[in-house]
Amino acid sequence: MRAYLVSSIAVTCAAVLALPLSLATPAVSLQPAASGAPGAARADDAAPDVAARDLAAPDLPAQDLAAPDLTAQDLAARPDADVAGSTESLPLAPLGNGRRAIGAPDAAGAAQGLTRRDVRPFSLVGVVWDDVRAHLHGTVQVRTRATGGADWSQWQALEVHNDEHGVDPGTAEAASGAVRGATAPLWVGDSDGVEVRVQPQGRTDRTAEEPAAEQLPEGLRLELVDPGEEPAPVTERAAPPDDGKGGAYAGAVTHGTLGGHRGPTVEEAAAFSVNAQLAPVGTAVIPAAAAAAKPYIGPRPKIITRKGWGADEKLREKGFVYTKSIKAAFVHHSATGNNYTCKQAPSVLRSIYRYHTQSSGWRDFGYNFAVDKCGNIYEGRAGGVAKPVLGAHTLGFNTNSMGIAVLGTYSSTNPPAAVTTAIAKLTAWKLGLHGGNPKGKATLTSGGGNRYKKGTKVKFNAIAGHRDGYATACPGARLYGKLGTTRTASAKYQGRP
Repeated sequence: MRAYLVSSIAVTCAAVLALPLSLATPAVSLQPAASGAPGAARADDAAPDVAARDLAAPDLPAQDLAAPDLTAQDLAARPDADVAGSTESLPLAPLGNGRRAIGAPDAAGAAQGLTRRDVRPFSLVGVVWDDVRAHLHGTVQVRTRATGGADWSQWQALEVHNDEHGVDPGTAEAASGAVRGATAPLWVGDSDGVEVRVQPQGRTDRTAEEPAAEQLPEGLRLELVDPGEEPAPVTERAAPPDDGKGGAYAGAVTHGTLGGHRGPTVEEAAAFSVNAQLAPVGTAVIPAAAAAAKPYIGPRPKIITRKGWGADEKLREKGFVYTKSIKAAFVHHSATGNNYTCKQAPSVLRSIYRYHTQSSGWRDFGYNFAVDKCGNIYEGRAGGVAKPVLGAHTLGFNTNSMGIAVLGTYSSTNPPAAVTTAIAKLTAWKLGLHGGNPKGKATLTSGGGNRYKKGTKVKFNAIAGHRDGYATACPGARLYGKLGTTRTASAKYQGRP
């Protein structure tokens, strides 16, 4: 497990001011951590890193800095204890019983894995390896045993071509030295037994001197993720009153206890404050709102915040990284399977978040938003739902775009109507904030990938599928086939003819 950046942010009088921010984030070049430190985020001209202490907009007058502390009522929705969670990392070893790739007599073609064993409780599983540039040419399969049960599941395959969901080459996140190769994670539900096998692909075009099977990446490890307990029930609270400046103030967040509840940490305060114009600090839900007066901005949909799904803010790097605008929205499926209930969706999100940060080495949750199969919309990567947060979702095209992950696998399963409706509402609002037409086109410059070389200018639909920017099956044929009607619905939500 890598060491994570946990450097503290200066706090005066043990408080962090959570202040309103404009929707258009100015370009700022900051360096909150020493260059070369584990997980350190270095400055990037296209994606400035903004630490909690820099959240105060420089043009705010002094009187706007005075704001009342949170009351006991404000903190009542927060659970007394942090949401738990853990990751168990188990190194894989060569398997016996002659398990080798077909036609592979040498050790290079030997399968790796783990035989059946009891493990700590987990709900999501994936496999990672040391070098993010190394490809796993082969198959990865797991089977699990439900907690308290005796029966084992059938073998289930993990998606090995997961590098297309990731950070752009040349960015500070990619250069951190912490990013690893990884399969897509798979949600299996509460389990305490596991078996895994990784089978290398046989080679048919080899010379006599070459091995008969592909070499598996070094450092293969099985990652077993426990999402922890559920946070307090998600409740919708009234939007804050208008302060006459286009937003509402948020109170200073104190540390210590109030009304028997622990006050938010610095990391939590920073995550709360970037949404302060839209909802009270620390709220679990950003409520829906009517369409803005400015034309072609759709009504804001209800969005469950990171607090609402129980994100542990200590797992991510402290700063927020922004791109310049949001010109396009890329739709994904998470490839984690459809075996979850909508009540379990927050647990799925916490598991993916932990897998992205703890196992894959990303600075935060990869996608900007997530949608479950009941159509609930969730805040993803931290930095503010209305802001152009740089994500790690569409390799080569993360700049000036946003990523929406639909929880599940939609290669052969149709997405529910609630899913496409949620995508239409979310894109109508978010693209509208940046002047985007859901039925229009957007030109983005490739940062490098397997479909477009670095520097290539590519014209996309404003609502595109992941496969439009990268040679991949994502977001699944069934979900991809719904994007045309989704664009039309999104434009209607914007009030376009």
